[in-house]
Amino acid sequence: MIITRTPFRISFFGGGTDYPVWYKENDGAVLSTTINKYCYISCRYLPPFFDYNYRIRYSFREETQNVSEIKHPSVRESLKFLNIDKGIEMVHTSDIPAQSGIGSSSAFTVGFLNALYALKGKIVTKRQLAREAIHIEQNLIKENVGSQDQVAAAFGGFNKIEFGGEKEFYAYPITLSAEKIDLLQKHLMLFFTGFPRNASDIAGEQIKQTSNKKKELKIMKEMVEEAINILNRDSNDMSDFGKLLHDAWDIKRSVTNLISTSTIDEIYSTAISAGAIGGKLLGAGGGGFMLLFVPPALQPSVRERLKNLLFVPFRFETLGTQTILYSTQDFY
Repeated sequence: MIITRTPFRISFFGGGTDYPVWYKENDGAVLSTTINKYCYISCRYLPPFFDYNYRIRYSFREETQNVSEIKHPSVRESLKFLNIDKGIEMVHTSDIPAQSGIGSSSAFTVGFLNALYALKGKIVTKRQLAREAIHIEQNLIKENVGSQDQVAAAFGGFNKIEFGGEKEFYAYPITLSAEKIDLLQKHLMLFFTGFPRNASDIAGEQIKQTSNKKKELKIMKEMVEEAINILNRDSNDMSDFGKLLHDAWDIKRSVTNLISTSTIDEIYSTAISAGAIGGKLLGAGGGGFMLLFVPPALQPSVRERLKNLLFVPFRFETLGTQTILYSTQDFY
């Protein structure tokens, strides 16, 4: 039995520049961190007592004879990619619902690949897990996804991730003091808007608009360095980071009208009027989680004004995907 734990991420700046259609010609960069909310995948070879070879449990339950019959695209393509020739049982659980803007799909793919390699008795690097997850999602499943979520889930931590060049990505840890990291975390609030969304549809429209939004995407990439410069200041005044988030959200909303809705705009304006300096909707847009930058003294006011939304406390995490249980299995 193998159990992997893989973190979700929040992205601050640079989202949209991590799509291959952009960074293969222009380079891209994001500033993001993984958080202490996870997806868990347990995986084992299925004992030969059943009239099926694959038992897959997530929000649905699948029992099939052949890999090609599996409906879950990431499970099906990952098993094919690694040439798994024995029956598999996989169970997925999560701290956060799917399609909510925190990179859950890519965290699943990274965590499942990690589990399958452990099941085969192989040690692989975080870079390999990220690259193969990107390949599976973009080339095999053909989803409209960028490349930041897979890297974040694999590596973990608070990073500047650059895209482009021969190796396609590099993850650079943001080296701040523990006190400065803690100060940043204390300014952040996460709310679940509760609205369903389809990230692939929204991202697909964003990809179509790439050639028309070069100016906006270049500015979004430049904001990554600007944010790092703010964090590197000797001052403990974090307000400029929040103001930059606000500017980035305004630009992101202009890329396509699918990113925000009138309801989302109302939530955001309510938060600003209650004391938030800035914020953004996480992920491709349309719903899910909203990240807000709020001075600690004003956070009770924001919580009161947004009391109809679920407030989700979180902390940064640094470990990335991990195998948290490895137990060998007898074979029949």
